[in-house]
Amino acid sequence: MSRQDELSMWTKELSSRMPHLSKPQVVVLAMLSFGIAITRTCGRRTVAAFLAMLLGSKEDAIEQRLQEWCCDAKDKSGKKRRELDVTASFVPLLCWIVALWTGTAIALAVDATSLGEHFVVLTVSVVYRGTGIPVAWTVLAGQEKGAWRGHWLRMLCQLQPAIPRGWLVLVLADRGLYAPWLYQHIVGLGWHPFLRINRGAKFQPEGQTKWYWLMELIPGVNGRWRGSGTAFPSRRPHLTCTLVAWWGEGHDEPWFVLTDLPAEGCDAAWYGLRTWCEQGFKCYKRGGWQWQYSRMTDPGRAARVWLVLAVATLWTVTLGSELETGAMVEVPDLPYLHPILSSVAQAGHRRRLRLLRLGWLSLLVQIITAQSLPMPRQLQPEPWPDIPQEWNPCLIHQKAQFHALA
Repeated sequence: MSRQDELSMWTKELSSRMPHLSKPQVVVLAMLSFGIAITRTCGRRTVAAFLAMLLGSKEDAIEQRLQEWCCDAKDKSGKKRRELDVTASFVPLLCWIVALWTGTAIALAVDATSLGEHFVVLTVSVVYRGTGIPVAWTVLAGQEKGAWRGHWLRMLCQLQPAIPRGWLVLVLADRGLYAPWLYQHIVGLGWHPFLRINRGAKFQPEGQTKWYWLMELIPGVNGRWRGSGTAFPSRRPHLTCTLVAWWGEGHDEPWFVLTDLPAEGCDAAWYGLRTWCEQGFKCYKRGGWQWQYSRMTDPGRAARVWLVLAVATLWTVTLGSELETGAMVEVPDLPYLHPILSSVAQAGHRRRLRLLRLGWLSLLVQIITAQSLPMPRQLQPEPWPDIPQEWNPCLIHQKAQFHALA
């Protein structure tokens, strides 16, 4: 089978996963995502040169098609050019992940990343095995002023239909994004907020009359606390919620996280999943697709590039995950790569290779050894951190401080 035929297979895969796209749009999405995944750059000229060599086509013609992918309909040549609405791809993209997902618990992280002074990108990512796969995003001009609230609300609402009812959905955000409206909106969607707040807040444990500074609840490093109650005495109405706290060894300060989950059913260590989305941002830049070299200045065009990068990321991450878990499908004439390239060391050690890089290596090996182009594989998430034995808040000493007692 020729590489042209295998690129056609990838096009069919995308067509089945992205049925809302027109046939020409799917073809260009397949070409771009395939070219980016192989060359590890989103530079249009490099990808166009690679595809021209692969397909035996003229480089200028391919580059023109790739360029028009990013343009508004009015800026394209021809009379039947369609507008590419990136937001219409959010649900199909998340549905694709859900279809590959093992289990019924999934964590989403909301965060922002920037590209110098050019862009700020608000993203919702599925966090998975040390990385993040963006499933919704809004690209803003770097100097654009205005509130982000409407963008976050819209993106979360757009994604809701993609996740089946009955799934446990955790939505994580850093303290810079915490807001009562975000907490309430997540709860309204039937999902569970897991939002970090600043240490300078106060909390009133259920059954108590006194408000305590958050730092009073943690005795020191390795201290834990969790319980239901009310947050923010100065705000009306007060927020009835669960507070989970943990001061991990090696951290400068504790994590204080608000959620609507019962205190006995969650733990502050789950907040560590949020940091995986930052690793996903690195994959978009120096760790993978080299987006930091982009010369684009138009947010709409950049948003369309992000769709291609999201597809390439999903594809290569699933291939890397297959290697990491040792679940790789046997391929004739291909050695079993798990013990050779597995990026997971012994328990407690950091990954030696990101899933995206591991998947890219797997893709290269299968292409070099003339194997069929691998399609996206099953996603097998790691178990979330275990919930420690129950920690009961107990009021002690005249200072009325709470200590975590086993």
